Amino acid sequence: MTLERFATLTSEQVAMQFSLGQWYRDQGALVEQTSAVINSQGTFSIAFAGNFDGQKLVSIAAFLTQHGFIVSAVCRYQPDQKLTPAWCFYSDKSQLTINPLLLNEFAHPLGFQLVQVSKPPSLIQPGLLVMDMDSTAITIECIDEIARLANVYDDVAAVTAQAMAGKLDFSESLHQRVAKLTGIKQSLIDELKNNLPLMPGIQALCKVLKQHNWYLAIASGGFVPFAEQVQSILDLDEVHANVLEFKDNQLTGKVLGTIVDAQQKAVVLTKLQQQLNLPVQQTVAIGDGANDLTMMAAAGLGVAVHGKPKVVEQAQAAICQGSLLQILYLLMIPELKLNA
Repeated sequence: MTLERFATLTSEQVAMQFSLGQWYRDQGALVEQTSAVINSQGTFSIAFAGNFDGQKLVSIAAFLTQHGFIVSAVCRYQPDQKLTPAWCFYSDKSQLTINPLLLNEFAHPLGFQLVQVSKPPSLIQPGLLVMDMDSTAITIECIDEIARLANVYDDVAAVTAQAMAGKLDFSESLHQRVAKLTGIKQSLIDELKNNLPLMPGIQALCKVLKQHNWYLAIASGGFVPFAEQVQSILDLDEVHANVLEFKDNQLTGKVLGTIVDAQQKAVVLTKLQQQLNLPVQQTVAIGDGANDLTMMAAAGLGVAVHGKPKVVEQAQAAICQGSLLQILYLLMIPELKLNA
């Protein structure tokens, strides 16, 4: 089939041409080739969360070619029944991947998401996921919600926004914000803790990872009571977060012990990777803020989830909208089988 003919196919017609989980060699005509296994060291470009007709797939291949990634194989796959099928474009060339911001600028107007990974982790091997908590595992920033209870929300939220955008040192900002919370009753903290809204897809993602013997942890610049609550809900193995000081059942406005900042998050990930005797390739870090970048850089795969532009720009990959279950697209790429 010529590219011109392929571009005229509807999404339903395209789906009929490609069996799920099967790789096809891209040679102008798309021919099924499955007789040998290649140790693929190239780049995987994954398009997901969209309706993919022939024209859209041709456009993706052309975009990749323009940036030096010649597509040699294509696969349509569905990692989970809760997810729609994705398309993976394999390029033999291993090089610096396209910046996630540029990928999003291309894909978003066309109604889908596009990420690139090299040497992706494999779900079927033991692995490690370290996640941020606020605006990652849960949909809120806990410190902002505490501030709302203290009627200092605007002051605290402004400092939070500066810190998450990388415009203010995190430790400094944390002390500034917590100082504004002096006098908040512990009962209000408990009430907030018991009503944490989970990020869509995080519970399903953690369940799948646990089923495949992955180790799950939080490394958060937030606070221990909330992290422990999320740990209980998601069946996480451990959590690392900041300790609020209470006196007479009220916040004193102080943080105790070592601050879990950007560097400490990376320390947590590296120590766990070594303790679990895992290759770095089998480690994943996810987060949304600037203080997650160091941890994400230390991981085999760092994924910005609903991240700020600065974070998306510096991450290895980015999921800009939708369920966090979509991380499975990056962990369950079918084994590449082609004629040598």
